[in-house]
Amino acid sequence: MKILIATANAGKVREFRQMLGDERFAWSDLSQHPNLPPVEETGKTFRANACLKASYYATILNTWAMADDSGLEVDALNGSPGVLSARWAQINNAGKGDVDNNSLLLKQLENVPDEKRTARFVCVLALSDEQGRIVLTAKDTVEGRIIREPRGSNGFGYDPLFLIGHLGKTTAELEPKTKHQISHRGKALRQMKELIRAEFRGQRAE
Repeated sequence: MKILIATANAGKVREFRQMLGDERFAWSDLSQHPNLPPVEETGKTFRANACLKASYYATILNTWAMADDSGLEVDALNGSPGVLSARWAQINNAGKGDVDNNSLLLKQLENVPDEKRTARFVCVLALSDEQGRIVLTAKDTVEGRIIREPRGSNGFGYDPLFLIGHLGKTTAELEPKTKHQISHRGKALRQMKELIRAEFRGQRAE
């Protein structure tokens, strides 16, 4: 059975492959379909956007597809950037991409004291069949705090600013194995892996 990882984000693809393995399913991703127009992420929640993306790519490519929608919720910003995390700088006319997103976030939190810089990463996964019907979803989070300058080079997105208190490290300072154990995406992927195993017990990759 073949399942498309419905993202063009190389960091996410790497994490999906590391977490899900290939012993039972054949995985592909959007790097093999560079000319596909992206889906418009109009959902108001992470779940809505994950389902939109999974259904869109499943139907357009006639394949099972798994998509995630994930992002950062900062309490001092009333849950923003939320579903707009990847486009936070762009929609605020402050540039585009990870570096600009991080710079804008630091500017917005400049006068917020450390104890009030609490935040969480959220990840929702959705699996669609070839007809665009959502079969499975999974959600998880990880709590942390936004520090005042980037640290680490192992992650992407807001990872260099997101401190895991009990570890004393940002998620960009963690080794992949440790990050997968505690991260929002790692926990959601483990949930999804178990759901897939139960749903497709006995099936093999083709």
